[in-house]
Amino acid sequence: MEWLNYHHLLYFYTVAREGGVAAASRRLRLSQPTISTQLRQLEERLGAPLFDRSGRKMVLTEAGRTAFRYADEIFGLGRELLDSLQGRPEGRPLRLRLGISEALHKLVAYRLIEPALQLPGGVQVECHQDRLDRLLTLVASHELDLIISDAPLGPGAIKAFNHPLGHSEVAIFAAPALATRLRRGFPGSLDRAPFLLPATGCALRRELEHWFDRIGIRPDIVGEFDDSALLKAFGQSGVGAFAGPTVVTGEIVRQYRVRELGKADAIAERYFAISSERRLKHPGVVAISTAARHALFS
Repeated sequence: MEWLNYHHLLYFYTVAREGGVAAASRRLRLSQPTISTQLRQLEERLGAPLFDRSGRKMVLTEAGRTAFRYADEIFGLGRELLDSLQGRPEGRPLRLRLGISEALHKLVAYRLIEPALQLPGGVQVECHQDRLDRLLTLVASHELDLIISDAPLGPGAIKAFNHPLGHSEVAIFAAPALATRLRRGFPGSLDRAPFLLPATGCALRRELEHWFDRIGIRPDIVGEFDDSALLKAFGQSGVGAFAGPTVVTGEIVRQYRVRELGKADAIAERYFAISSERRLKHPGVVAISTAARHALFS
């Protein structure tokens, strides 16, 4: 029978969590050479490098990410065993690993994920924000349970499945002083007005550009952002007007202290869940899909 040295696995797990050998050595109270030696022995045992070493930075390889997931489960079970034998509350929360497309509005992402947090027994959510193409490789390797995106999986991509969640109308917002100036004559008032756009390639960006052409205006684009929260922070400061989904209008107005100018007619932002499964099975994923279709976007 083949055996795995769990001391070596613990050293690897700590290096990955702490972000480097130096931090892990302080955490474990061991010398850096000792930890480095144990890491090399674990890599030899597993037959694959676990880190890409670039200067002082250590980045997990694909094998390293797989090993980390298993190590996390193993040491989580160990903590649960101790809790059980020492009379502490039993039961581990359900883990839900989510990928969030970087263009997705963070307020919408929270509203979509919220139903999973209400499941009995508790849910531990891991959220990874990145470009959709990068997230797709993670869902294909089963490192993510679900991707939430503003764009569907295209044809000819990896083997995964689109699950439509719903859609929302889009409104235009601005800080109070700018809103007062732009509200009269909207949407024509946006012509030559300062405007903040999502990054190129984003579905909402394309919709907005088509809308500008359709109504014959050309705003002054003063900023482009691949992070929707940063875009709204600039909008809050009065740098420019910006677009947002009406399904979270109340939250946008309250959180960023802006005002709605009006709706961008005929624009809809669509939302999709992308999974490696044709039929959704994970309780957290089912909760997200069901609540989106029957409550949030109904």
